[in-house]
Amino acid sequence: MAIATTLKSFLDEHGVQYEVVKHPTTPSANRSAEAAHVPGDRFAKAVVLENHGRPMLAALPATRRLQLGRLHHELGEHVGLATEDEMRDLFPDCERGAVPALGTAYGIEMLLDDSLADQDDIFIEGGDHHSLVHLSGEAFRSLLGEVRHGDFSTHV
Repeated sequence: MAIATTLKSFLDEHGVQYEVVKHPTTPSANRSAEAAHVPGDRFAKAVVLENHGRPMLAALPATRRLQLGRLHHELGEHVGLATEDEMRDLFPDCERGAVPALGTAYGIEMLLDDSLADQDDIFIEGGDHHSLVHLSGEAFRSLLGEVRHGDFSTHV
């Protein structure tokens, strides 16, 4: 499988340079970073959330874990994790568990953990369990649009 068609179209439409990095099939973002020899703090994993029926996507490093309590505090509102069914509907061209941390490609509001805000390079899932997309940090952040930032993760 190539990278997800929605993601590829979005990147191409925005004229962003990117590189597809192949790696052995892995079950998680942390393992994907290891398999591709990519620093985990530069691998933006996606956590899909739901806020009163509205989807949101939080991007945070593979080396960190989302802290819902901190996120609630940052946002001033309560959000929960999306269900598998919701994720399948939102990301129909992605394999389960391989959602790209670029919700804007899918029309989904983004939240960016502060720990990714200054990275020079960013790697994201390509939509399957054996492809990563490598972008400059500047290109990644430019694709996020009006993104909310916050300190809502902690090291694993």
